[in-house]
Amino acid sequence: MVLSELVARLNCAEYKNWVKAGHCLLLLRGCLQGFVDREVLAFHRGLLATVPSLGPRATCRGGSRCSPGPRQFQPQCQVCAEWKREILKHHTHRNGDIHWGNCCPGRWPVDAWEVAKVIKCRNEIMHSSEMKVSSGWLQDFQMKIQHFVNEFRNIPEIVAVYSRIQQLLTSDWAVHLPGEDQQDGCEGETGIYLSESQVNEIEMKLLKEKLQEMYLQAEEQEMLPEEISDKLKTMKAFLRDNEDLRKRLMEDMRRLDSLHLQHQKEDSEEPGEQDA
Repeated sequence: MVLSELVARLNCAEYKNWVKAGHCLLLLRGCLQGFVDREVLAFHRGLLATVPSLGPRATCRGGSRCSPGPRQFQPQCQVCAEWKREILKHHTHRNGDIHWGNCCPGRWPVDAWEVAKVIKCRNEIMHSSEMKVSSGWLQDFQMKIQHFVNEFRNIPEIVAVYSRIQQLLTSDWAVHLPGEDQQDGCEGETGIYLSESQVNEIEMKLLKEKLQEMYLQAEEQEMLPEEISDKLKTMKAFLRDNEDLRKRLMEDMRRLDSLHLQHQKEDSEEPGEQDA
């Protein structure tokens, strides 16, 4: 890793804000996963128990990949069909429209609006072409995280990570150069000290997730081809100026480029096919 490139990136306050906010969200997601998995499992076990014809030990006959649960349904499997009917019964308006507003166990101590605010922040970070957010945005983000965590105040693993998130958001995150005096934001002042390799790993996780998000958007064609092209150009320009990141993200970029070129080729062939 070229340390000078990392230092130059962190000299941009808006980029550093982007990395800090993204890292806090990754920490929050990590401590939420176990809790959510446990609650969702209990929730769907409860749903299964409400289907008398199935019972809690119902087995699926749709094949090795078929599992009667919220993610996989095989139309030829009776267990899956009844599961689907039971779940949709809880999420269908009188006019037949499907909604998912109540798709959570009633025991969850969560205000959905506070969750939605944090999800919006996450989307703004992932969809930021320049990977920059203002200091004002970061302060607002900190308040939203505080309100979010307060909703989960009875979940120890979430409360435990919040103090670290607060420290990360308020620290300067100046990188300590070997052989030099520690700069503002190092351990003596805030209790947070990250080496250049640690900061770089955080950057890599965020950038990989961003590229994965772009890939999924391109795959599902959720963005116009011009939007994807613009985002790719911005990312390529960023990586050209940061060789240390470019080398490690080369495969991710190649994969995204390949998909984008494939879609461009398909779009260019469509008029000819229609004429034929």
